[in-house]
Amino acid sequence: MRQIVLDTETTGLETAAGHRVIEIGCVELMNRRPTARTFHRYINPGRAVEAGALEVHGIDDEFLATQPPFADVAAEFMEFVRGAELVIHNADFDIEFLNNELDIVAADTRDLRSCCSVLDTLAMARRLHPGQRNSLDALAKRYSVDNSQRDFHGALLDARILADVYLAMTGGQANLSLDANPAPGVTASDETGRVRRAGLVLPVIYASAGEAAAHAAMMARIRGQTA
Repeated sequence: MRQIVLDTETTGLETAAGHRVIEIGCVELMNRRPTARTFHRYINPGRAVEAGALEVHGIDDEFLATQPPFADVAAEFMEFVRGAELVIHNADFDIEFLNNELDIVAADTRDLRSCCSVLDTLAMARRLHPGQRNSLDALAKRYSVDNSQRDFHGALLDARILADVYLAMTGGQANLSLDANPAPGVTASDETGRVRRAGLVLPVIYASAGEAAAHAAMMARIRGQTA
């Protein structure tokens, strides 16, 4: 199963106000294991970055003026993600911005959901941890994922952090020391003893023939050593 953990940075918060994508970061997972493949591009949006957005990601207009427009990277980006499951935190936001870019350049595919399935880790986290803070930083702390380099938001760094969070979050283990007070109606046992997984569908990855054979050989070796 091929998954692409994806994040973007933008000039602002609303495509309707003319805001554009300025950075795309993607990390590939194959059968829930990180590969060495990534996709990372900065993009010239053809407009100024809003002050509020600059405070979040620190990517300024002077730097972006030296980068290619989305039209120059669109084909490479689509080739990288096509057919994969996209793993995105607050997926609607990133998908809206990327679809807007595809529409602006009149790409053959203008809706990522038509060529990729999408898994929203924010929606997943809200099901698993109702009443808790479920930002990427909060989840990294909850699952003991190192985000100490995250002084600013950055698409590739955030995609790497999200990949670790997603793998921890779907591995059947939750941190018993959560970082927020329970919401009204959520008991202590809800926080520490029960993870709500209703509606959560996880892929089942079976061992390959080679892996099964290696396991059998190792077990035979262990039995031989203990006989």
